[in-house]
Amino acid sequence: MGDDFFQALANPYRREIIRLLKWRSRTAGEIAAHFSISQPSISRHLDVLKRAEIITAERRGEPDPLYPEPLRGSGDGGPAHRPAGPKGGALP
Repeated sequence: MGDDFFQALANPYRREIIRLLKWRSRTAGEIAAHFSISQPSISRHLDVLKRAEIITAERRGEPDPLYPEPLRGSGDGGPAHRPAGPKGGALP
C-alpha cells in the first residue's frame, strides 16, 4: 500500500465516506447528503479515495454508484466482496 492509501485515510471525512459505503453502494449525491460540506468538497474527497483505490465508481447510467474496494494484501484469504445488486444478484 502506497502513501496515497494512508493519506486518504488520514482525513475524517474520507473515513466517514468509507463507513457509509461499508454495507452498500451509494451515489455521490447520497454521500453528500450525509455531510454539511459542499458538493465540490465531497467530490474532491471521493477523487482522493478513487486515486488511492479505496473506492471505485461504476458507470451504469444516472446516478453512478460508488463501491468500497477490497483491501489488497490484507491477508484474510477471503474472496473480494461486492455488495448485492438491486435484485439481490452480485454486482461485477
